[in-house]
Amino acid sequence: MQKAKLKNPAVLKEKAPAKFKVQFETTKGVFIMEATRELSPNGADRFYNLVKNGFFDGIKFFRVVPGFVVQFGIHGDPSLAGKWLESNIQDDLVKGSNKRGTLTFAKSGAPNSRSTQLFINLADNSRLDQMGFSPFATVVKGMEVVDKLYGEYGEQITQLQGQIAAEGNKFLEKNFPKLDAIKTAKLIK
Repeated sequence: MQKAKLKNPAVLKEKAPAKFKVQFETTKGVFIMEATRELSPNGADRFYNLVKNGFFDGIKFFRVVPGFVVQFGIHGDPSLAGKWLESNIQDDLVKGSNKRGTLTFAKSGAPNSRSTQLFINLADNSRLDQMGFSPFATVVKGMEVVDKLYGEYGEQITQLQGQIAAEGNKFLEKNFPKLDAIKTAKLIK
């Protein structure tokens, strides 16, 4: 049972293929990303394991800042969100650039602080490269879908990440009902 594995982050350590594609079916449509492990090995491995085990299914795009980023990755089930937000991965060297359409793990200013939150760059955010944000995937189909994700809440949800993790999708659906969500994220050929 894939979802059962999500309860123990320590067991999801499979090495990702050199390249792999992920199809996101969202409330606005479908987009496809292609990941390149060499660009950020620890990030690509974590992303691969999360997708393979259904982590992103049903979660919300909680931070959409037009002209900047779309952020997601806090699990809608608080019992899983807490476990994963404390399961950090090691930093990777920045080998790519945060150009429009690239996918990067969010992190704090502390070393090795990446866990499950990711963002898709909506613009050329190459200034993030020098801050240690290492992109590893790119939207190869459906960027127009990413551009349509609901962004009217802007940054107001950003400061509520602790509450999102503690209360899950119920909190977001009650207080921010227009947020778009991932229906499924799956590996494809």
